[in-house]
Amino acid sequence: LKRDIILDNYQNPVNKGLTDSDGYMKVNTRNSSCVDNIDVMVKIENGIIIDIRFDGEACAISTSATSIMIKTLIGKNIKEVKEIIENYENMIEEKEYDASVLGELVVYDTVSKQPSRKKCATLPFDSIKKIIEEIEN
Repeated sequence: LKRDIILDNYQNPVNKGLTDSDGYMKVNTRNSSCVDNIDVMVKIENGIIIDIRFDGEACAISTSATSIMIKTLIGKNIKEVKEIIENYENMIEEKEYDASVLGELVVYDTVSKQPSRKKCATLPFDSIKKIIEEIEN
């Protein structure tokens, strides 16, 4: 089932394609050890993520993680987003985490067994963290 969810989100990613609409913040993240290079655009209104779009070239793990991340974060406020990111990163690093806040993101709970794939699974979240940091500073 995990493999099916990952493959479906890789082959049919949510919100792939950037926009030139107003109100979006854009960041780029890349993985220096492979081909992953993703642009992420986020629209936040009144502290709530109302849209996330992405484009770029990335492996199955990064692309599917981006797609699932988008589905998970749209409609959440910044506090909820930070909680999801913290729990997701804890899961990837084999630390204590609350799976109930992660939704489909739990499909990456065994990524830690492949250390070279950890960066692939966390790359899209680096974009969101950069945007939150920009907003808060």
